[in-house]
Amino acid sequence: MSSNPSPDVTTAFLFPGQGGFDGEALRRAKERHPQIGRVFERLDAVTEELYGSRVSEVLFGERKADLRDLLDNDPWASQVAIYGAGLAAYEILAAQGVAPDVLAGHSLGEITALVAAGAFSVEDGVRIVARRVAVIERQGGVDGRMVALAASAERTRKLLELVDEPLLAVATENHDEQTVVSGPAGILDRVVAIAGQLDVGAIEIDTPFPFHTPALAPAAPEFAAYVRKLDQRPLNRPVYSPILQRYYEPGDALADLLAEHFTRPVRFAAAVRHLRETGAEVFVEAGGRAALSKLVAKVTDGSAVRSLPTLALTGGRLALDGTLDALREAGLAAPERGGLAELLAPSVPADVFAAYWSERGHMVLELVRTELDAFRKSTEGRGAEPEPEPELRAAAAVGPEPAAAVEPEPAAEAAPAPAPEAPAAPASSARPEGYGRDQLFGELRTLYAEALEYPEDVFEDEVQLEAELGVDSVKQVELLSRVSSRYGLPPRESGFRLATYNTMGKITDFVLQQLNDQGAHTPASATG
Repeated sequence: MSSNPSPDVTTAFLFPGQGGFDGEALRRAKERHPQIGRVFERLDAVTEELYGSRVSEVLFGERKADLRDLLDNDPWASQVAIYGAGLAAYEILAAQGVAPDVLAGHSLGEITALVAAGAFSVEDGVRIVARRVAVIERQGGVDGRMVALAASAERTRKLLELVDEPLLAVATENHDEQTVVSGPAGILDRVVAIAGQLDVGAIEIDTPFPFHTPALAPAAPEFAAYVRKLDQRPLNRPVYSPILQRYYEPGDALADLLAEHFTRPVRFAAAVRHLRETGAEVFVEAGGRAALSKLVAKVTDGSAVRSLPTLALTGGRLALDGTLDALREAGLAAPERGGLAELLAPSVPADVFAAYWSERGHMVLELVRTELDAFRKSTEGRGAEPEPEPELRAAAAVGPEPAAAVEPEPAAEAAPAPAPEAPAAPASSARPEGYGRDQLFGELRTLYAEALEYPEDVFEDEVQLEAELGVDSVKQVELLSRVSSRYGLPPRESGFRLATYNTMGKITDFVLQQLNDQGAHTPASATG
């Protein structure tokens, strides 16, 4: 997918930077949304390697760590927590079927946005965040501060001219009445004193270091050199940069651009105005504290824009609950009952479907994206018109209306129709004497072993695919789709239950029965 936005930009996800973490909100959300645990498990592996400590234990242990506590005791954890909370919120929203048209980040949040769009792995994202901290520490950045002034960017620059210090800088332009200044701690004390004389309010930003200041220029080359060693992948969604004031492009060297963040300001207000002008009507803050959603409301005051927080507490309640309700009402998220649930699993209780979708919906979406992409490529090969990109995104979002080429079946229990790139075998290939079970078992074992990269000998007749081998239901659906394509099986009946066929032996017996019922087709493909 190109990183350029589509003409219709309706929904924007925003990822917060410094100060964007609410520990209590994250803990509450973790109790109901397993995506949070899964994201932080991936972060744990890296933080244990880098710091000898699991960030999950810091954030979810007996001591309830808030942002101030993290800054005082575990500065590295404050940065990883902001990054991880943003990714976790993104995964929760994606599992609910919300498909943003564009992603954008505020300072540190721009790294989160790029990882969410697939530019780097989740683990490499942690390494980037950690190296960002490390190179600043080596430059003595720990002595710096950031202060938010209740003034426009123009007035703030005039104030800084009075101090005449080259290491002072406007770090972020949040809205017309708030600008953040970054620089050495002692000099910022003078700025705050002058601001007080001019009746300009000043608030300290919760951050371990100053960011977006010329003082960090010496740290940028080391940071860029490190990021260049990491695998950079194509973006799967558009990402708009408030620092660059443009979308990231396919040819961009992200290592160099991320290094520029050290010294360039964040023009957040201008970015919000640009996204609004191009059609964005819903801004969802994927992360903590509701800071960005409040800024959006100020920047877009008077326009018909919805600004929604997620991992924040509002009135003692988790903002995520109300945001998901609002997105469902707007048709931007899967409804709790009816719509998606009614199409995919009409006989499944609402609470069961909601729990399934919360835990595994992201895998269903990824499978749909993969198969639609394969289908598009196969139709292009046959000379058919390729699937338009907006329709691909709509199908991947699994909105209220299913894609026309996809037959709706129960998501947790029924395998999808045979994949188009492997057509069913013709009837003339039937074997009149039927298909031997041992031969079929051996072929299926090879197919499953190759797909899952397991040794063939683990696929014994009675082995439990999920309980013993960890093959989740979505992967089982995908494998049954391959089996259906290979052996030319008919679509499964509506009463088919995946849970009934939970061992290799049961799958073999099912396929064998299907083959013998229709005259024992030979495989349509030698490779599956």
